[in-house]
Amino acid sequence: MEPGTNAAIKKYSYDYEQYESGGKNAGTMVGDILADPDFPSLTGIVIGDWGGSWEDGCQAIIDGIVGHAQEFSHIESLFIGDMDYEECEVSWIMQGDYGKLWPAMPQLKELTIKGSADLRLGQACHEKLESLVIICGGLPKNVIQEIQEAKLLNLKKLLLYIGVEDYGFDGDADTIKALLAQSDFPNLAYLGITDSEIQDELTLAVLDSKYMGQLHTLDLSNGTLTDKSGKALLEKLPAYPNIQKLDAHYNYLSEEMAEKLGQLPMEVDVSERNQPSKYNGRLYMDAMLTE
Repeated sequence: MEPGTNAAIKKYSYDYEQYESGGKNAGTMVGDILADPDFPSLTGIVIGDWGGSWEDGCQAIIDGIVGHAQEFSHIESLFIGDMDYEECEVSWIMQGDYGKLWPAMPQLKELTIKGSADLRLGQACHEKLESLVIICGGLPKNVIQEIQEAKLLNLKKLLLYIGVEDYGFDGDADTIKALLAQSDFPNLAYLGITDSEIQDELTLAVLDSKYMGQLHTLDLSNGTLTDKSGKALLEKLPAYPNIQKLDAHYNYLSEEMAEKLGQLPMEVDVSERNQPSKYNGRLYMDAMLTE
């Protein structure tokens, strides 16, 4: 187990040796959390590698939390899948079905999920959830549609890593347009549609969405955002004085465009500019997180 930097939040994980020779796995994680003397004083837990996360999903962890809902009733922040590439590549992390978690944790305010293989959200209906973050190399269309249909009326932050086709994203710009048009998040203030290989198309979809007039943070980072998006941002963002921050770090903007965006009347992050690579006469651009 690893102590968190915040005394109210603690990270739990197993190393490879514990998994291989110590019999530790997803099925033992919840029992170990409940046995931890620090657990009753926590408000948040972070679950890292549960052992064999590339071959065994976290369903036993989700089911364990649901089965001990009363013991977890003080947990307001939950992150399942917090591991780096040395532990498990993000595209290999086997996730689970969160459908039963929603009614079991009515007090939950923040849910962060890393990995999208076998991920299902089910019927996401929750009165208190304020933040939903999904970090992955490719977000499946069926999960996006589950978010689109979710009843999360208090949601303030939605951050999605869209990713790439090779690692799970099987939608297109219309998928994101439908998400933004048909979802109902009246309190949304932070919108992140990020890490896409079609970031320009998705940026245009976001700029035309109904949420623009209520956001304070627009996050379009970690994707293949180019001067095409930069021009659209320069044209449209001045009409939304409510937006206090534009996060477009990791991009493919020209230096000139990055400077122009930096002059917008808001906090702007256009750091980590990249150059397209060339192969056989073609230009290639990569999203930040894929495999």
